[in-house]
Amino acid sequence: MSTRSLARLTGALYALIIVLGLFAELVVRSTIRVPANPSITALAIQEDLLLVQVGLVADIVVFLADAVVAVLLYMLLRPAGKALALTAAALRLVGTAIYGANLLHMLAAWLLAGGQMAWMTALSQAQMNELALFFLELHAYGYDLGLVFFGLHCMLLGPLLWRSPAFPGVLGVLMVLAGAGYWIGSFTRFLAPQAMAAVEPVYLFPLLGELAFTGWLLVKGTRDSEQPSHGP
Repeated sequence: MSTRSLARLTGALYALIIVLGLFAELVVRSTIRVPANPSITALAIQEDLLLVQVGLVADIVVFLADAVVAVLLYMLLRPAGKALALTAAALRLVGTAIYGANLLHMLAAWLLAGGQMAWMTALSQAQMNELALFFLELHAYGYDLGLVFFGLHCMLLGPLLWRSPAFPGVLGVLMVLAGAGYWIGSFTRFLAPQAMAAVEPVYLFPLLGELAFTGWLLVKGTRDSEQPSHGP
């Protein structure tokens, strides 16, 4: 497979990650989780158990594709710095492992609110609903923990893309901003969760950066290799 074909394969998988990731977050999790309201959250899950299951499957596909993309990006960017590319790949894989383990919290919420744990007679329905919401909130924190590693991965892609003759340097700048956006969002949740609504606009940087990078991979693949790099 040529480098350009490899880049386009990476772009196709990255596009799949973005589409399914946005679906799982905006269509599934954001519609069933109602902060501080366990009964409404449980009702939302009960009314559309299939949607929650589809969201779980979408997340699994995202994490599988993420692992492959980590390897493909390493193959594409190692000429710009083998050690840096390997570190970036390792950070993405660590983040993916955290996402995968964190999915158990989402599954627990589905089991509790969806009536799959009816044999737990020691707990009232209200208590099970509260536990379901707790696991959904825990999932949000776990996802942001994974984004700490993914954000650093994006920031390391920045200098790699800047130095690589195969990509325009502006993509490197956008990916550094994307990583910074993820860090701001994650550390705000950990240190000042009450301010999450105020910092939500920073997620426009990751959206713009990853869409631009994915679009370039899909449409252009790579630039002609004879073009000069942006750095040493």
